[in-house]
This record gives sequence, C-alpha cells and structure tokens, in this order.
Amino acid sequence: MRLIHFVIILFLTFDLFSQQDLLRVQPTIMVVPFVKEGNDLRSVFESDSSQHVRVAMAKVKNAFDTAQIKTIDLKSMIQRIDNDRILTHNSRSDLKSGVIHYSGIDIYVEVEAKVVETSRGNSVTVILNTYDAFSGHSLANGFGHSPKFYTQNFEKLSEKALDTFLEEFVISTKSALDDLEKNGRSITLNIGIEKGVKMDMDSEIGDSGNLLADEIEIWVEENAYQSRFNIQGVTSTKMIINEVKIPKIDAKTKRNYRPSKFAKALITHLKSLGIECSRDVQGTNIFIVVTDFSR
Repeated sequence: MRLIHFVIILFLTFDLFSQQDLLRVQPTIMVVPFVKEGNDLRSVFESDSSQHVRVAMAKVKNAFDTAQIKTIDLKSMIQRIDNDRILTHNSRSDLKSGVIHYSGIDIYVEVEAKVVETSRGNSVTVILNTYDAFSGHSLANGFGHSPKFYTQNFEKLSEKALDTFLEEFVISTKSALDDLEKNGRSITLNIGIEKGVKMDMDSEIGDSGNLLADEIEIWVEENAYQSRFNIQGVTSTKMIINEVKIPKIDAKTKRNYRPSKFAKALITHLKSLGIECSRDVQGTNIFIVVTDFSR
C-alpha cells in the first residue's frame, strides 16, 4: 500500500515539474550570417558565393535544435517581413536589425566562414559569435579550422571546421542562456542634475532625511533584480551605476523586460518626492537628468 502511495506521489511530482517547465518562457535563437558594415544581409545570405556559409548556418541551427533550443529560421523570417512590408525599400540596409527585432528572439548566432586557399591545399575557418538580441552583448564565441585539402568543396570544409568546436560552442551558449535566466541582464544607470536646479546629490529629500544619492541607492537596491547593482561613483551633480541587474523576462507580460520600464519606475518614484526628470534610454544605457525640484 505504501508503495502505491509512493508511486502516486512520484507521478504527481513529475506532473508538477512538467507544468512548471511549460510555464517557463522557452528561449529562442536565430542563426544569421556575419555581415560587414554597409553590406545587406539578404545579399550576403542569398549570394552564390555564400553557399558554404549557408551550409555552416544549417549545421549550427541543427545543433541547437538537437540541444532542444528553439530556433527561428532566417529565410522564413525574411519572407514574413517582405509579406508584411515591415521594412520599406529604403531601409533594406537595416534588414538585420529588423529581422532580430521582428522575430522576438532571445539570442542570435553570427556565422562567418572564411575560405583560405593555398598551394598546399584549401581550408575553411568558421567563426561563431552568440549575442543577446536584446542588448547586443556578446555571450559566447568559438572558431575552428578545417584540415587542408585539394578541393573546391568549401561546403564540406565548413562542416569539418565546425566539427572541431561546435559541440563545445553550443554548451557555452546554453550556459550563457542559463546565466541570463538566473542572474538577469545588465544595464547602466547614469543620473545627473541639470545646471540651475537648486539641489544636488547631497540634498536631503523627503521626510526621511535621506540624501538624494542615498534615496536613489535605496530604490535601486529594492528594485534591481536580486538587489544586484554596483555604484561606480557619486559626485555632487552625478551618480553612475555601471551595472544594474534587471530580470530577463517581465513576470507580468512574459516578454523581455525593457530598461525603459525600469527607468520609468525610477522617475515615478523621484516624482513622488517632488523631483522632475527627463530620460533617455539607449539600448541598455539609461540616462536620467533632474530638471526641477519643487519641495
């Protein structure tokens, strides 16, 4: 009888874990070709001379699929953008940014495959870089070289180059994804005081008697992900927090938690203390300027 109860509890436990796994936001990844500045992603991707790059991309995509990390196909995403006319003809040069933004992916992997032709045989060097699609920060990288062969089959050489490091690269990327889930994303917070405002970082704010710098530090500690942040420095007119952790996913929307949301919350708090501010959010960098103090 006890054995039956144990088995029932075990199945219920497995079922609970399965439901929790389903509730987790599964990461998504896209494999894209490396594109030099000024070049068009579509031209590079569809070029006849890039066939070895496409073969390398397919092998990398398959490796992530095998590792059970959901991938988004670049070709189908480009077609969707064309069909929905997300980008105009004049903005084709920014197709890469459009694809990354429109797809809603978490990370993307850039694939670069360089052909090296010598009198002793030909080889291919493949370079992979993983980036956080949200911040653009590098998360993982790797490279490998194929042996030299007297062949023009650069597609096969690309595969051989990947065989030397692809498995390790996927593991590194998965580790970076786990770190994002566990520790959140890093942003920077720069707070300054506009010239002419009759207050500074050492001014007492509100009924608590806290200095402005202390009030900001307390708020950041309460609102940073896992209370993790680092203050680089404070002067009378400026406060620089060079790293603030924010959650990867917004618990309410189940989408990426944006730095602009963090900035808005801080401005709302300062406004409740009679402090008016302007803000500028550039990627993961937040700039807040105190423009007026009414108390």
